[in-house]
Amino acid sequence: MSRQDAMKRSADYFDDGGYFRDLSRLIAVPTESQKPEQAPALHRYLTDEMAPRLEALGYECRKFDNPLPSGGPFLLATRHEDASLPTVFTYGHGDVIRGQEASWYEGLSPWTLTERDGRWYGRGTADNKGQHWINISALGAVLAERGSLGFNSKVLIETGEETGSPGLAEFFEQEAEALAADVLIASDGPRLEPDRPTMFLGTRGAINFDLVVDLREGGHHSGNWGGLLKDPGIILSHAIASITDVRGQIRVPEWRPDSLTNAVRAALADCRIDGGDQGPAVDTEWGEEMLSPPERVFGWNNFAVLAFETGNPAKPVNAIAPRAHAHCQLRFVVGTDSKDILPALRRHLDTNGFQQVEIRPAEKGFFAATRLDPDHPWVTWCAASIEQTTQKRPAILPNLGGSLPNDCFTDILGLPTVWVPHSYASCSQHAPNEHLRPEIAREALQIMTGVFWDLGESGGPG
Repeated sequence: MSRQDAMKRSADYFDDGGYFRDLSRLIAVPTESQKPEQAPALHRYLTDEMAPRLEALGYECRKFDNPLPSGGPFLLATRHEDASLPTVFTYGHGDVIRGQEASWYEGLSPWTLTERDGRWYGRGTADNKGQHWINISALGAVLAERGSLGFNSKVLIETGEETGSPGLAEFFEQEAEALAADVLIASDGPRLEPDRPTMFLGTRGAINFDLVVDLREGGHHSGNWGGLLKDPGIILSHAIASITDVRGQIRVPEWRPDSLTNAVRAALADCRIDGGDQGPAVDTEWGEEMLSPPERVFGWNNFAVLAFETGNPAKPVNAIAPRAHAHCQLRFVVGTDSKDILPALRRHLDTNGFQQVEIRPAEKGFFAATRLDPDHPWVTWCAASIEQTTQKRPAILPNLGGSLPNDCFTDILGLPTVWVPHSYASCSQHAPNEHLRPEIAREALQIMTGVFWDLGESGGPG
């Protein structure tokens, strides 16, 4: 009974096809949370797939209805070994985005796990079924070898992350005692580089909003009225151009954070962004000129125009449009006052003469920013375990560039959060042909088996 024996168990499970077979069953459940008609699939994923597998590992499982009518159910699995031991919380989401069946490569289905050209294709392989099943499988390998974990374990599977995790915060508040733990160790998102293990310690926040210039009813002939009527598309384009300069550097003073600390810079100095062989190249002449590419995406704020429309783009006519509309987003890090983001933009637009531009907050699309200090004891402890397993120094990101409901764990449950992602940036997670790279999955299974074994040995960082 040893760490190496547990690692061999997990490697054999993967190499003998066990992981592929189990993941195939999970992928086959069409858990599209964006489709109300798929609500039964969300329940089936928890009751027919997750609960029996976790109960076989000695977990007590409870399914909870969502506090909000728009949200999917939750499954909480608990394995309590001893009150003197630390409690480790892990999380995954069983829901996926729409399958987009018609747009996949010929011969592929989002609901059938298929190996092709060294990749495993299927909806949820990367986001997030493949990732949380790696972690559960690693727990199983430790249990099979040691007979116990050596710590208490709580596993939460939610089914609404792809629709903004409705009801998750309310559920955490209602069940805070049942969810209490010492640390979150979970997996989602991509590695920084495909071949390098990665840890991230929080997430950037996100706020979506619309900018609208609505001047009149109906369009008017551009020959008769051009030069006489204000053009909302031009006004809005200039307003947007005032928000950043020509290379995308933010000009709204309150949107420029002051939280790029020495510890954050030191962690990011060791990082290189690589989306893999199918990923785009970094535009080095874009973004904050004085920052490195990792600092721009993990240590700074980013403004993006997600959509822009004026007139009828599909069928243009010779008319001055009455209205222009842009859907925008700010990704922001800790140190940005989230309550002042839109008021600051209002002040900026007014100061620059764009009083006619309306700001309309989006109904959905807000996430808070979170970050654990890179020097936190749980960070250094997990990094040492990963390095022991892989002989590679993991990349440590103060926060993910994207967004997750990490604030529920940090702000409601008060947990330090360590995320170990098992995918890579070009996995097509929200697009057709989503896939998992098996060599990453195999290494990830070894990593998590090592982390959970070491937790049982040492109890964590004291």
